[in-house]
Amino acid sequence: MKSYSICRSSSLASILLLIIILSSCNATRFIPDDQALVKSVKLDSVSEEFEAKALTFVQNDIRPNSRLNLALYNLLNTKKGKYRTDRVRAIGEAPHLLDSSLVEISRLQIEKFLATKGFFKAKVKSDILVENKKATITFTAEQGPEFKISSINYEIADSAVAKLYQENRPKFTKMREGQRFDSDSLAFEREQIFRLMKQNGYYDYVRQFVRFDVDSNLNSSQAKVIMYLANPTDKNSHQVYTIDNSFITIRNSDALTDSLIKDTVNVDTQFNFVDYSGKFKPKPIARYIYIKKGDIYNIDKEDLTYDRLYDLNVFRTVKIDYAKMSDSTNRLQPRYDIVPLKRMSNRVEGEYTFNSGRNGFNVGNTYTNRNLFGGAELLEVKAKYGVLFDANATGNLIDKIFSRDLQLGVNLVLPKLLVPFPIPMMGKNGIPHTTISSSVQLFDQKNAFSSRVFINSITYDWVETKYKLHTLTPINIEFRKGKLNPVFRDTLRQRGYELYVRTNNRAFFNLGSQYAYTLNTIRLNTYSNFIYLRGAIDAAGNTLGLLDKVFNFKTDTAGSKTIFGLPYQEYVKLEADVRFYRSLGGEKQFIFRLNPGIGIPHGNSEQLTFEKNFFAGGSSGVRAWQARTLGPGNYNRASLGTDEKANTLRRNLRNLDQLGEYKLEGNLEYRFKIADNILNAKVKGATFVDFGNVWRKSSAAAMIENPGGEFKFNKFLGQLAVGTGAGLRFDLNYFVFRFDLGIKVKDPQFKGSDQYVLKYLFNKSEFKEKYAITNYPDVYRLVQYNFGIGMPF
Repeated sequence: MKSYSICRSSSLASILLLIIILSSCNATRFIPDDQALVKSVKLDSVSEEFEAKALTFVQNDIRPNSRLNLALYNLLNTKKGKYRTDRVRAIGEAPHLLDSSLVEISRLQIEKFLATKGFFKAKVKSDILVENKKATITFTAEQGPEFKISSINYEIADSAVAKLYQENRPKFTKMREGQRFDSDSLAFEREQIFRLMKQNGYYDYVRQFVRFDVDSNLNSSQAKVIMYLANPTDKNSHQVYTIDNSFITIRNSDALTDSLIKDTVNVDTQFNFVDYSGKFKPKPIARYIYIKKGDIYNIDKEDLTYDRLYDLNVFRTVKIDYAKMSDSTNRLQPRYDIVPLKRMSNRVEGEYTFNSGRNGFNVGNTYTNRNLFGGAELLEVKAKYGVLFDANATGNLIDKIFSRDLQLGVNLVLPKLLVPFPIPMMGKNGIPHTTISSSVQLFDQKNAFSSRVFINSITYDWVETKYKLHTLTPINIEFRKGKLNPVFRDTLRQRGYELYVRTNNRAFFNLGSQYAYTLNTIRLNTYSNFIYLRGAIDAAGNTLGLLDKVFNFKTDTAGSKTIFGLPYQEYVKLEADVRFYRSLGGEKQFIFRLNPGIGIPHGNSEQLTFEKNFFAGGSSGVRAWQARTLGPGNYNRASLGTDEKANTLRRNLRNLDQLGEYKLEGNLEYRFKIADNILNAKVKGATFVDFGNVWRKSSAAAMIENPGGEFKFNKFLGQLAVGTGAGLRFDLNYFVFRFDLGIKVKDPQFKGSDQYVLKYLFNKSEFKEKYAITNYPDVYRLVQYNFGIGMPF
């Protein structure tokens, strides 16, 4: 029944997509005969350098519609052959109709734009062609000669300002003699002068002090530029200001109920704190105030102070004003008005999952205290419980439970690096943090496997530049106890899975370290061209291995070295996430991602444990496969056999046997905007192609446990799974809700041409029936649905 439901949903989705496509093919059928839909806008005889920018001056209402948006509008906002007028907020995008007045406005704007680029004689004409209620608008330009700057002169009334400008001008100017005149370079010059003045003590300076005169000789195509930088009215010079004492007022979180009781503290003889909330220690706050007494006023230090105070994540609003001293010393007193966030909060989250005959839920709760000890410390207490049910199981609800997962964790985050030795002050590029964490996970899979994991760690993260983040966990202590169901364990041994049993059916101690380097996280929400990189290393047992050489630790019955009576793990695990982001104009973007990883057990470890192995699939990987159901290599679970014992083994091994020490996943994704407002959300779309797999390292155990799953350099490219699909992202400002539909194209568990499973998408009954016989109780899904919060990568 579940299989039929998924199949039917896939067919309905395909039918809906077909309807939308057909709707877009006849986009003018609801438009009156005396009107025309704008089909295209063309721009002729404009230099390629300026063409894209010039087209932005075409009025929005006469730009061609998005086909999908118009199709949605025609499908959902029409009645009896006409557009509906009873809707306050329509879905999709209304047709953009020809309007001659908007065409004329656009023509004039393009003409003015060309003049700002140095084509003072430019003329633009417009032509309109209407055919079958579809309009084509063509703007044709005669750019004329290119005007160049013949000379640049400066008239600056204040000699000190003139000297400052002349010393710094070569670092930023874009105005040079002999270059094409461009008004953008003048605007850039004005902005750079404003920044330069504000960086050097000129608190009263405003942009309007700078103006430009341009004298163009129309016969010689030359332009003379004169820049004037005036003094303030009734003054002979611009004034430089220095910083005096600062006054910091911290209000209650509602900003309206300041108590008569207040804490007043002076820090470092320059910061005067008044705390109406009575919950903050001044020294941790003063650490990130960069406007210091005796310094000249500098807008960069003001911006830096804003950034760091907000980065503390304990303040809702921060406002910095300045009061001029009443004497003649030209001093400023910074005045901070700060409203904190509510100190404590509680967030409940939940989700429902359904995949491959199993459904369930996850529910979680996060308690947050944003200022535990008064120094902007963050305490998080998290609890999460998940249950997965087997729809094919019989009995009551308890009998249908396939797996249970309980996770509890506590994190204490301090806004500094807590180390036992002196280090330089850090924070100009971002606030460093020390995170002390403890967590426990209790996982049970019915009739198969249970795991108890207890982790304690201390982590440091700091920002080298605003684009480079370092994360170091020097101490990561783990205790893990895995237990296989006795019947399941004996079955595995009978099949020759002895190493799997030894590795997962025992307790382990783990002492390790981790390090990660991240580049360009800050750019992820932009549409610029950049490369994102995250590289991570997880190493365990190296210190204990060295100590063993000195102290010769005891050996247990399995031949493993022990500490505190428990064997310890030794491995090195490397993983990288490399992405190439390319802007395609507007809110369109293309991303190419590679995510390789390798885990190498050594010394005291013959094999990685369940938690340390890689897996493929899932909502952020190869989205046409559910997580932990892909690979390794060419491994097909039909190799376990077709009798009842094999069926039981397949059921119990689910999510436990499709793992590997090597991983390679990749994604190609095109993202685009669909609509600015549908049900109060900005809607974006995506189409994607995913590929990847995991592999076992070559060994006798791998050949027994996952035949065809070993990594071989001359075969791994042919073992890559390939999926494709499309998705929607609903941007609600606070978070992004995501839905992706993935379709399998190439499945490496099959052989030869049978790997190309896309051919079964609309004719799959025989294929699925055969698979149900060889792989029972697994059910084959050509289509995979993924719901999530946030972007997949």
